[in-house]
Amino acid sequence: MADSTEPLTVERSFWNRHGDTILKIAIPIGVLALLVGIWQTIVVIYDTPHYILPGPALVVKAFFEDWGTLAPALWVTTKITFISLGLALVGGVGLAVIMIQSRWIETALYPITVILQVTPIVAIAPLILIYTPTTQVALLICAFLVAFFPILSNMAQGLKSVDHNLLNLFELYGASRWQTLIHLKMPAALPYFMTGLRIGGGLALIAAVVAEFAAGSAGAGSGLAFRLLESQYRLNIPRLFAALFMLACLGVAIFALTSFIAWLFLHRWHESSLKREN
Repeated sequence: MADSTEPLTVERSFWNRHGDTILKIAIPIGVLALLVGIWQTIVVIYDTPHYILPGPALVVKAFFEDWGTLAPALWVTTKITFISLGLALVGGVGLAVIMIQSRWIETALYPITVILQVTPIVAIAPLILIYTPTTQVALLICAFLVAFFPILSNMAQGLKSVDHNLLNLFELYGASRWQTLIHLKMPAALPYFMTGLRIGGGLALIAAVVAEFAAGSAGAGSGLAFRLLESQYRLNIPRLFAALFMLACLGVAIFALTSFIAWLFLHRWHESSLKREN
C-alpha cells in the first residue's frame, strides 16, 4: 500500500523551498491588481469622462493603438538613460579613485561635485542647451550630472571604508599602491558601488525625462517626456497614461537590472545578499 503522506510531504517540501519566492511575486501582483480594480470601480461609479480619468481598458487600448508612436520615444529615453548611466559609472568610479589618492585632491574636487549635485538640473538645463550642439547631447549631459554624484560619493566612501588592519597587512607585505587598490580597496568598495549603481540608474531616468521637459524638444527624435506633453495638450489622456505606464515599466526594469547585477557580484560573499543560517 502506497504511503498517503508522500504527496503531502512533497508539497510541503516544495513550499519550503519556493514559498518565499512565490510570495514575493504574488503579493506585489495582488496589490497591483487591487489598485487597478479600485481605479476601474471609481471610473464606473462616478462615470468619469475619459479626458479626465480614463479606465484601465482605455489605457490598454491606447497602449496598443499608439505603440508605433510610443515605442520610438521609449527607445530614445532608454538610450539616453543608459548612455548617461554608463558615462556616470566611468566618471564616478574614475574620479573616486583619483580623489582617494590624496586628501588635497579630494579637498579640491569634492566641493565642485557637491555644487553640481545640489544645483537643480532644471535651472542649468537652459545653459546646457545653449552651449551644446544638439538637444540629445544636452539631455545626455543633464542625465549624466544627476546620476554622477551618487556613484561618486558611494564609491569614494567605499574606497575609504577599508579595514585599517587589512591596509596595515598589505603595507607589511610590501604591496604597492596599485596592488592595494586592485586587490583590497576595490573589492571592499563593491557593495557601496552597487548601492550607487541602483540609485544612479533611477536618477538617470528621472533626469532624462526632466531634462526633456526643460528642453521642450519635439519631433521624431523625442522621448517619452515629449509624448507626455503632447498627449496633455491634445487631451489624449489615455495615451498620456500609456506613456506613464511605459516610463514606470522602464524604471522598474532598470531597478531590476541593477539589483540583479548587485546580486550577481555579492551573493556569494557579502552579508547583504546571504541568507541567514539561523
